[in-house]
Amino acid sequence: MINPLLDWNQIDTVLLDMDGTLLDLHFDNHFWLNHLPSHYAQRHSMSFEDAQNQLLTQIMAKRGTIEWYCLDYWAEQLDVDIMGLKDEIVDRIAIRPHVHTFLKALQQAGKPAWLVTNSHRKGLDLKMVHTDIGQYFERVVVSHDYKVAKEDQKFWHSMREEHPFLPEQSVFIDDSEAVLDSAKLFGIGHLITISQPDSKKEARTDLRYTAINNFDELLPIGIS
Repeated sequence: MINPLLDWNQIDTVLLDMDGTLLDLHFDNHFWLNHLPSHYAQRHSMSFEDAQNQLLTQIMAKRGTIEWYCLDYWAEQLDVDIMGLKDEIVDRIAIRPHVHTFLKALQQAGKPAWLVTNSHRKGLDLKMVHTDIGQYFERVVVSHDYKVAKEDQKFWHSMREEHPFLPEQSVFIDDSEAVLDSAKLFGIGHLITISQPDSKKEARTDLRYTAINNFDELLPIGIS
């Protein structure tokens, strides 16, 4: 059988985002939009709404930069134990549907999977402890190692320099269209996004890239 969304015979390398792609984005959204503001409000004797608005303004100012994703940066800026707060809600860390089946199928088909993430290493380590997906990756590429986010072309050039691959024969799956735009500019040949990164929110519409809801939509994976 041939998958209608992707010709697997043209794919040598599978590049996969983590948060909102392999893992439910609900954990991160709940942390930044609810759990952290609640703690911050209590600590500073503010209303939840005022704390949420203040934090969102401060955080959004860094959107698309490596600081946006840096847990150490926000721990220092906000004087908050970010990792301690994350530990309080680890039960919300969840793998998206059919991810295990998809990753196993990649292994069976001999298609190397690389985790390519903007996640800070402390956040990455936390999620690897509470999931068992780390076993499937040939390589784990963390943007913090290059001091630029995936939205920046410098990231892609640095990654290819350290981990040679053929962009035109790779597929990259990410829930962020800004990141996919950067990957497209770099020359990644096949780009796919996720329609519902957060299971507690409605599926997105009017997306500019081919979208899947669950990873079973990319099966079967042909063996060239």
